[in-house]
Amino acid sequence: MTDGAPVGWSFLRSSRWIGYFAMLAIFSIACVFLGNWQFDRRAEARAEIDRIDANYDAPATPLAEELPNPAAFDEDAQKWRTVEAVGEYVGDPYLARNRPGREGVGSNLIQALRTEDGRVFFVDRGWVPIDGHEAETGGIAAEELPDPPSGEVRVEARLRASEPSIPGRTSAGRTVASIELPELARLTDTEGEAYTGAYGMLVTETPAGEHGVLPQKPERDEGPHLSYALQWYVFIGIACIGVAYAARREYRGLNPDSSAVREQDRRSAERRRRRGPSDAEEEDALIGG
Repeated sequence: MTDGAPVGWSFLRSSRWIGYFAMLAIFSIACVFLGNWQFDRRAEARAEIDRIDANYDAPATPLAEELPNPAAFDEDAQKWRTVEAVGEYVGDPYLARNRPGREGVGSNLIQALRTEDGRVFFVDRGWVPIDGHEAETGGIAAEELPDPPSGEVRVEARLRASEPSIPGRTSAGRTVASIELPELARLTDTEGEAYTGAYGMLVTETPAGEHGVLPQKPERDEGPHLSYALQWYVFIGIACIGVAYAARREYRGLNPDSSAVREQDRRSAERRRRRGPSDAEEEDALIGG
């Protein structure tokens, strides 16, 4: 107040309150960004559920028909589709290291399948409990790895996109840092022959051979993204209520004799009178008496 005169709401134009409003605006923008990010994550999860529903249990289609261009793959439409191919496993298996499994960290067993039409399709034949260090240093005997069936084999596998390279990690010995198909084609001397857009996660092979632990069907779970997104918007509301409450308290302190404050005090007193004394007030009265 100045000279005892009420100032109304003019204090909201002070630099201090302008700073409060600026912080509220920045906080709100950040919450909107994080909330929208969670909505995007939910949309991605729901799109994955749709792909699982559409493709996972669909009948197998011939590999050459599903992937007419060996270097192309439409993940949105083709992920989890089952393909079938007839051919022969060739060359040495490779291990995609640092893969979590039921028994800890191991590797995924990657084997090249040369199909009837002469192309090479890489098949992930399951998880094996062999860590990356053991594989890199060559401490793996051939008999330690599951044996693929010899001769002609009919394979069914679910399609997955080629994985990206991992910066700072390279192939070593019989291991690769990721299932990066162009790199596997280079290591197996099948560049120009291999499918480099997608590989297959083994479903069945006939005749059956030994393989690693095959993955279970992915869960149809969109996660908590919707609740997290809504929470960020709730935080905006809480912050706005807090700022409004602080402004109201300061207004009352600066304008104690204004008609608005007197009217609020009168209504509060009337509500207390109708409600009667609280337990705490009755205790204070008894102690004071």
